[in-house]
Amino acid sequence: MATAEHRRCMTVMRTASAIEIHGRGRVRQAVASGRWQRPQRGVVVDHNGPLTRDETDLVRLHFCAPGSALAGLSALRLDGLDGFTTEHTDIVLPEGARRPQPDVPGLVPHWSTELTDLDVHPLRAPRRTRPARSAVDAAAWASTERHAVAIVLAAFQQRLVNADAMHGAVSRRGPIRRRALIRESVLDAVGGVHSLPERDFTEICRRHRLPLPTHQRPVRSPTGRYYLDAAWQQWDVAAEVHGLPHIEVKQWSADVLRANEVVISGPRLVVFTSYAIRHQQTLVADQLDRLLRSAGWNGT
Repeated sequence: MATAEHRRCMTVMRTASAIEIHGRGRVRQAVASGRWQRPQRGVVVDHNGPLTRDETDLVRLHFCAPGSALAGLSALRLDGLDGFTTEHTDIVLPEGARRPQPDVPGLVPHWSTELTDLDVHPLRAPRRTRPARSAVDAAAWASTERHAVAIVLAAFQQRLVNADAMHGAVSRRGPIRRRALIRESVLDAVGGVHSLPERDFTEICRRHRLPLPTHQRPVRSPTGRYYLDAAWQQWDVAAEVHGLPHIEVKQWSADVLRANEVVISGPRLVVFTSYAIRHQQTLVADQLDRLLRSAGWNGT
């Protein structure tokens, strides 16, 4: 039985596949009458309305050589990654395949020798790279290092990948841009750094020779179980990083009440905004230094 994914893919077909299913005469008549459309040479769509984003990606995929697959953020979007949008479609072609001609606006081709079942899911439709390979590629193709790190951490946070899959994807990938940064980000994610401000927080501690904290340490209070963004259990102090400019008022209120519960029943707590973590790092380091020293840290 065809899955919903496969049924959606049947609206966009290579012309040869459509002829095999429906017959040459019926396909030709459907296109000529305007009931179907032909957005690219060799590709037909079995309706005449505007194309959805999924259909646009499929048109671009079918225009590429057989064996090609959606990749990077284009594949991750289909696997459920939230928070990242792109207007273009990343497609990885088998090494040696000809570049799609003529150039299709929005189609960004890449080539790879590693398109086996280890990196491309054999059953999911449309054909696309597995989430770990997609995350590695998206990070390598990202416009900035910060964007690359954010993609890797988001893939972990949204439970699309795990450490073993990511390490395997990096190892098979061969020469790749930002290999060291991607591996470092995987280690950060496994260690509990689930957002970019939290990763920057750790870098502040390293740069200013402060003790490295434990991330996402669980604590209990009368109202429930909480996870501290950063904690120094030895000195019973902790820090929270809030993305205040980017969250809804209800979420901000819940975070403030949670912080109160932590202070009442647990360690001494300081709170920083994501803006301060990015743009006021010297001030953040100074406050952390004074907090830790007041709790008994001797500076070594």
